[in-house]
Amino acid sequence: MKCSTDKSGCVSRCLKIGLMATAGIAAVTWVVMQLWNCLLPDLFIGVSRIGYWQALGVLALSRILFGGLRGGCHGHWRERRAHWESLTPEERQQLKGRFGSRWSHCGSSSKSEAPADNGETSDKPSGKA
Repeated sequence: MKCSTDKSGCVSRCLKIGLMATAGIAAVTWVVMQLWNCLLPDLFIGVSRIGYWQALGVLALSRILFGGLRGGCHGHWRERRAHWESLTPEERQQLKGRFGSRWSHCGSSSKSEAPADNGETSDKPSGKA
């Protein structure tokens, strides 16, 4: 998410999201530590109790081994892409307008700051040196 320093609502929203993500990771780490310490030393001989940072390491290791490093829900994005491809140009513009109005208060999305459209799109290289 793009946050601008002159938009105090957006900055506070970004901070809230960051704090919630940190609190969520901390809570999941604490749960993993408690489950490990309650179950594994009693079930398996030789397994010792772990601390908070070791539980965070176990979470990171399990994410690398079982979840990969690319993130989750890759099929979900393929479905969204297929849906986007099936939309008509009018439906695409309507959807862009809905999302633009929803997120316009974050970052600089005012129409006056947008580059003038002279036949070239800004997301593709022009090929000129």
